[in-house]
Amino acid sequence: MIYLFLADGFEEIEALATVDVLRRADLEVKTVGVGSKRVTGSHHIVVEADLEQFEVLTDTMEMVILPGGMPGTLNLENSPVVTASLRYCADNGLPIGAICAAPSVLGHLGLLKGKKALCFPGFEQELEGAELAPGFVCRDGLLVTGKGPGASLEFALEIVRMLKGEDTAQKVRVSMQCP
Repeated sequence: MIYLFLADGFEEIEALATVDVLRRADLEVKTVGVGSKRVTGSHHIVVEADLEQFEVLTDTMEMVILPGGMPGTLNLENSPVVTASLRYCADNGLPIGAICAAPSVLGHLGLLKGKKALCFPGFEQELEGAELAPGFVCRDGLLVTGKGPGASLEFALEIVRMLKGEDTAQKVRVSMQCP
């Protein structure tokens, strides 16, 4: 199971576009509400998550994804379930995705040491131990990071590429009429 965490103040495009693209690729992804199943994004869009954070199970965990947004990123970082899930992925060789401000959570946990990563401009100093990458999406091994809302589709397609291969990523891209 891929868990995409949502906390109040999350960036809607980054979260929902990613879930949409992954589901189009037939990946099993569940949104997880931090604090409640009803979560309000940074642009006041209310979303009902599939699960509450206490329902996350590490024995079914295949990947964790964090959308950015403010104060969503701070709320994610303050969740013991989110940080424990990230550590579980790191300790067990499972993929992690984070976009916009959310890579800062990984930096603060020491999960970016020796990795290439990127983030929303202004958060670079929070990517402790990372080599800053150019562009809008970066993949370093099992880590995928993205720059911001405009990179959401490419971020999601890179996760599809990592998990299901280039052919599936291209099929999803074409089906969505992405250039």
